[in-house]
Amino acid sequence: MARSRSISGSGVCKYLNPAYYLRRPRRLALLFFLFVSVSMVVWDRMNLAREHEVEVIKLTEEVLRLEQMLEELKGVGDGKTLMTHKDVPEDPVDVERRQKVKEAMIHAWSSYEKYAWGKDELQPRTKDGTDSFGGLGATMIDSLDTLYIMGLDEQFQKAREWVATSLDFDKDYDASMFETTIRVVGGLLSTYDLSGDKIFLEKAKDIADRLLPAWNTPTGIPYNIINLRSGSAHNPSWAAGGDSILADSGTEQLEFIALSQRTGDPKYQQKVEKVITELNKNFPADGLLPIYISPDNANPSYSTITFGAMGDSFYEYLLKVWVQGNKTSEVKLYREMWEKSMKGLLSLIKKSTPSSFTYIQEKNGNSYNDKMDELACFAPGMLALGASGYGPDEEKKFLTLAEELAWTCYNFYQSTPTKLAGENYYFSAGQDMSVGTSWNILRPETVESLFYLWRLTGNKTYQEWGWNIFQAFEKNSRIESGYVGLKDVNTGAKDNKMQSFFLAETLKYLYLLFSPSSVISLDEWVFNTEAHPLKIVPRNNDQRKPTITLRQRRFGGEIKG
Repeated sequence: MARSRSISGSGVCKYLNPAYYLRRPRRLALLFFLFVSVSMVVWDRMNLAREHEVEVIKLTEEVLRLEQMLEELKGVGDGKTLMTHKDVPEDPVDVERRQKVKEAMIHAWSSYEKYAWGKDELQPRTKDGTDSFGGLGATMIDSLDTLYIMGLDEQFQKAREWVATSLDFDKDYDASMFETTIRVVGGLLSTYDLSGDKIFLEKAKDIADRLLPAWNTPTGIPYNIINLRSGSAHNPSWAAGGDSILADSGTEQLEFIALSQRTGDPKYQQKVEKVITELNKNFPADGLLPIYISPDNANPSYSTITFGAMGDSFYEYLLKVWVQGNKTSEVKLYREMWEKSMKGLLSLIKKSTPSSFTYIQEKNGNSYNDKMDELACFAPGMLALGASGYGPDEEKKFLTLAEELAWTCYNFYQSTPTKLAGENYYFSAGQDMSVGTSWNILRPETVESLFYLWRLTGNKTYQEWGWNIFQAFEKNSRIESGYVGLKDVNTGAKDNKMQSFFLAETLKYLYLLFSPSSVISLDEWVFNTEAHPLKIVPRNNDQRKPTITLRQRRFGGEIKG
């Protein structure tokens, strides 16, 4: 047995001996053929495996790229993510101009930080601050969302820390309902919507709760002045017969509806919507209300009808609450009231001679006044924003009107030696426009309308006009310690205040004028009258707290969405 195993083992070994094949060439050739064949099969399979691996890697990369694109597209809708649009080429001129506006914001903010930190407004020429709004940090809060949108991380974080540790609303101060709502409540809510940081929502609720007693009137039309500590409210002594002001009473709806949506507490929305319900009971066919309204019986007083001071933002908010409510049946009343008001606006339209500048007259009883405030230059943007809600013919008519009014407003600037607009203008037959009140306090309304018209028409002419206005501000209003208004747009004499809305509105709208349309998309955001963007959230009848999932994004770029 042992021997047989030895023979068997040696029989296998001979096939492993090279000499065996050297003596048998045919078997050597066969072995070589088998070796080559097996090698080729193995090599082919290895190549296929490598190619497959490469394809898998490519497919994986493509899936990741598509997932990233999907996240970015979601970000446009929910404000969650920052999109850089690296693959979308931008006009280098826009990029350069946007950077110039950003540098202007840095100059304005750093001046405020250096000379007036925590104060309401900077006085650049005397290099100090003033509490023109009772010490509510107006410039600080007005600037928060501008800093965020421009990606100024360090500045934003420092301001956020001040809000968290130093902002105190427990003040024995008679505050303007209107100014406090649009600047403070609006500014805090906007920053909450952008950042998701709950400190801003908490502060917004705090100040809003202090304002609520102002609505405790027989009609629910609010008094326009309220003491933030005691809650006692009244109307300004100079208002006709102690009446409330139209714009001051009809310009809280966006902010307080948004606050109810974010907190789930319906009381804020109920207060402000009751005002609209009352005004709608006897709303005139032309939709035009005088600037004074009785808080006792909701009757309008015999007074001026205007799209300028004390009337303007009432009409703006009728449209924007409709936008804020996703243009659904829930907010149909607002659109209906606004369309009536636009019929009334058409009755105030007139053209100058000899240049046919289109302007909006003021009305008092049956008398017309050929005067238009620069404040009324918000109207072209409002008309452009609302035009798409009409049928094709009406849409074209109102968009054309918006463009004509914007040309007039731009010429408010171009008609003066400084190329900055006065506060109001008069129109005389054969003489076109002339400056009435000749100061300029860094107002944003014309730039606001240029922003809307550029976004909604794509016409770059509006960017050129905005750039010319920005250059005029740089030439006449920029000083070493900030920006100042002009006492006289004819002489260029300077005042001593950097209005908080210069940072909140003027510079923000200029920055957005040179940004991609996806940056604060008009499909996803609605601007309050202080240019604070609020996220559009579906209306909810039972006021359950909506799901608003927002997350912090990294700075250094722009917020998109």
